[in-house]
Amino acid sequence: MADPSPAERIIVQDEIIRKRLGRITHKILVLSGKGGVGKSTVAVNLAASLALAGHRTGLLDVDIHGPSIPTMLGIEGARAEAREGAIIPVEAAGMKLISLGFFTDSSDDAVIWRGPLKAGLIRQFMSDVEWGELDYLVVDSPPGTGDEPLSVCQLMGPVDGAVVVTTPQRVAAVDVRKCISFCRKLGVRVLGVIENMSGFACPKCGEVTHIFMSGGGAKMARDMEVPFLGALPLDPLVAESCDSGRPFIYHYSKTPTARIMSGILAGITEPGSEKPDENADSEENTEGSSSMKIAVPTSGGRLCAHFGHCDSFAVIEVDRAKGLILSKTDLQAPPHEPGLLPRWLAKE
Repeated sequence: MADPSPAERIIVQDEIIRKRLGRITHKILVLSGKGGVGKSTVAVNLAASLALAGHRTGLLDVDIHGPSIPTMLGIEGARAEAREGAIIPVEAAGMKLISLGFFTDSSDDAVIWRGPLKAGLIRQFMSDVEWGELDYLVVDSPPGTGDEPLSVCQLMGPVDGAVVVTTPQRVAAVDVRKCISFCRKLGVRVLGVIENMSGFACPKCGEVTHIFMSGGGAKMARDMEVPFLGALPLDPLVAESCDSGRPFIYHYSKTPTARIMSGILAGITEPGSEKPDENADSEENTEGSSSMKIAVPTSGGRLCAHFGHCDSFAVIEVDRAKGLILSKTDLQAPPHEPGLLPRWLAKE
């Protein structure tokens, strides 16, 4: 028997991903349009709040160039184990955790990778990590709409939706609009927008003083017709909790900021969040369908390592339930333009 082709190997790996992620009930992405807005802080505390509520929770850090989850949970130096061909997550704070930080020799090591390597690592995390049965998986994605969030959205299949984090400044809101458009083009429901650093919370009395402009996140959410989940003040205790490796929502639960945060995080997982997004471009919900299409980048009839610069795509339709290939079509790749490829793939 001939060795499987690269396209066939990807189909097999995609089936493994489907089965592993199929054991996870809810999947939530945490995104941001730009860096430095507190996205990882929201992701860590969302996962911690779910774990505290008794849910079986996992946290996947796919911020490859800046994996901060090990530091924020006080487990720098921890290592993920390999067992029987699978990666076993690190466990801390009642959660299962995976981050590139668990595989590097030092937190000072720089990861100097191009897109194909990053996409390959995310695919390996999806296929090789043995999460087991989970109620929730929270995914901390890097900022922007590049290779990493695109790979996550394409590989994870149906998700509950995405939480988008911003700050009050207009420059952040402009980037978040692009992030929301990205979600819609990929058929990912936007669960809501969180405005972080919305004023300064006095550590003595709790009074909030608006250092930056306020209300930018709420206005942007109204303009984009997505839910506004709430505004989090800039609290020194939040920074202290991140630096000391202790989830804020747990260790500072009695503070005014923690009460605000609890209300916001509860809004993400309330029953209403299961409704489909009417604003998404996707014409149908494929969760109940057994068929799916996989786009494999090729050049000269061979697998291409660079997703965005390939000559063509082998679009393969498979029956997930039966494990059969239904059809295969070779399509010429569109011109290499920013933002074009996600729209083209969604259309095809």
